[in-house]
Amino acid sequence: MGLVVQKYGGSSVADAERIKRVAERIVATRKAGNDVVVVVSAMGDTTDELLDLAKQVAILPPPRELDMLLTSGERISMALLAMAVANLGLQARSFTGSQAGVVTDSTHGRARIIDVTPGRIRSALDEGSVAIVAGFQGVSQDTKDITTLGRGGSDTTAVALAAALGADICEIYTDVDGVFTADPRIVPTARKIQKIAYEEMLELAASGAKILHLRCVEYARRSNMPIHVRSSFSQHEGTYVTRITPEEAVEQPIIAGVAHDVSEAKITVVGVPDKPGEAAAIFRVLADAEINLDMIVQNVSAASTGRTDISFTVPIADGQTALTALAKAKASIGFDSTLYDEHVGKVSLVGAGMKSHPGVSAQFFEALAEAGVNVEVISTSEIRISVVCRDSDVPAAVRALHTKFDLDIDPDDDAAAVVYGGTGR
Repeated sequence: MGLVVQKYGGSSVADAERIKRVAERIVATRKAGNDVVVVVSAMGDTTDELLDLAKQVAILPPPRELDMLLTSGERISMALLAMAVANLGLQARSFTGSQAGVVTDSTHGRARIIDVTPGRIRSALDEGSVAIVAGFQGVSQDTKDITTLGRGGSDTTAVALAAALGADICEIYTDVDGVFTADPRIVPTARKIQKIAYEEMLELAASGAKILHLRCVEYARRSNMPIHVRSSFSQHEGTYVTRITPEEAVEQPIIAGVAHDVSEAKITVVGVPDKPGEAAAIFRVLADAEINLDMIVQNVSAASTGRTDISFTVPIADGQTALTALAKAKASIGFDSTLYDEHVGKVSLVGAGMKSHPGVSAQFFEALAEAGVNVEVISTSEIRISVVCRDSDVPAAVRALHTKFDLDIDPDDDAAAVVYGGTGR
């Protein structure tokens, strides 16, 4: 008998009918001879609706109370799904994150998992029950308060539980049939990837691909937990995210896919004194404000002034916090001003094969030039090239790169990608 951990996103449990359909899939997995642990997200847009309610009663809701509120969405899902499974004749027990043993740090809103002690889950499995766990949440090791893991945290919950329980596989159910070479909503000719390495999936997730959360893939790689990304709306086999052997790597394509992200803003610190320690001072201010930076570029210093400009991207949600922190440090650091731009987008090409194939960069920038896309910032890694451009140019850039690197399916021979639920989570 194997142990399978399944995670269902909000679109998969958006209403009563979808919950019943998920229950049927769970029962089929159990009757196939597997122990089953299920992690669920909140139904549909429940989290957004709860956030809107909180903002109606308080401009700045206390983080502790906001976490208490938001975790109720997943508790609704887990209880309803347990009822649906029980209605099909199987024992099912639901657990909150804290009951499941998900222990986190004390940061509200984006807590990190410190440990998982799934004793109650193991007991439920030993008693023949299906264990259904509320994703996205845990309990602080220090304060014992309820915490949330941030958006996409249910993915991380599922992989963390799978690793702690020694599961055979972690299945992430979403509203598309797997990981595609680009977002099917922008590129209808995107191709489904059969198997992808953790490293490539990490780069895609970090570059904006919404199919898997970055921390989930990091956790899976550390614990060597294979992930099967598939749709809860079909029976098709999905994409396996796993470790690729050297023998398999030879047959892998050069380019894994194209990712994009329009959820970031660009901040430019203008007139920074070009001397040792100035950049460090700027980034220390941002670190102390708990701002996550992405792409960073520094201009060549102007010889006449001895000053330079430093640009970087941050999540739009953190933009004003970053500006406020920099404004407080302006006098001590000595820069002239800051510029803020929300109308940017990031487009990335990812592929482990590019490090051994010359000419990829040339093709990349030729494709963008042919599409009339102007590049503002460039960043690279061993297996990724990313650029920042205008947000309005992102769809054209993604499609141009996808075609340039022969990632399009053949419409005559291959079925087009299907987006079943509409959200991608």
